[in-house]
Amino acid sequence: MNETAATYPSQPKPAHLGEPIVSIRGLHKYFGQNHVLRGVDLDVWQREAMMIIGRSGSGKTTLLRCTNFLDEPTEGSIEIDGLRVAADPLHSRSRSYRERIRQLRLRAGMVFQDFNLFPHMTALDNCIEAPTRVRRVPRKEAIELAERYLAKVGLIEKRNEHPARLSGGQKQRVAIARALCMQPKVLMFDEPTSALDPELVGEVLKVMEDLAHEGTTMIVVTHEMHFAREAADRVLFMEEGGIVEQGPPEQVLNDPQDQRTKQFLRRFLTPEPA
Repeated sequence: MNETAATYPSQPKPAHLGEPIVSIRGLHKYFGQNHVLRGVDLDVWQREAMMIIGRSGSGKTTLLRCTNFLDEPTEGSIEIDGLRVAADPLHSRSRSYRERIRQLRLRAGMVFQDFNLFPHMTALDNCIEAPTRVRRVPRKEAIELAERYLAKVGLIEKRNEHPARLSGGQKQRVAIARALCMQPKVLMFDEPTSALDPELVGEVLKVMEDLAHEGTTMIVVTHEMHFAREAADRVLFMEEGGIVEQGPPEQVLNDPQDQRTKQFLRRFLTPEPA
């Protein structure tokens, strides 16, 4: 494949962040004739909080979904915590290949825009379902884990409530607790506040900011620029399926070097006339 988008080199290793936990190489994704990802190379460092920004359709969500094979890459490879899986569409149904993908997914927790909680289960049961069924964690241990993370997101008192009795912000915080219960190596968020009423956004961002400051490895697709400034170690701007610019938030958001980044931020950060 020779159709590529301009990509900046990976950032040098930040001195305080340890070793890379995610390595993406040569990642391409086609949906029919639509070339959505165009040769993405990316390292995410252990304990790093990386925020991905860009226009709708730039490939941000597809990059996340390909990282844990919710969307299967057309070409390239993903490595998480030492397990590397190369895109192999011809053998995508083989048992060994699917098992490697399953193991990769165990390393990468995902928090979606629309929560994806099981409506017939309580908050606690939503949190223990995957640890008990997928990781075979004993139920007592899984409950202790779930209660710890529900307390962490400020919802221990809602442990026996069903999603229908929770606000949108509470549902998303349960979804974060559920992802943490699998104890992933990296936690990925796909615009986690986009489905929330404005008054509920802050409670979710506060949980995420605390996680970032505690050293949770995070990849976050977001349009919340203030949050990116406060919580990110690195901000990455995507355009037309490639990485256009990346760096510390103060550089990318306050002094971008690429004209495409400047245009995006100018349009995004300038309020529309009333």
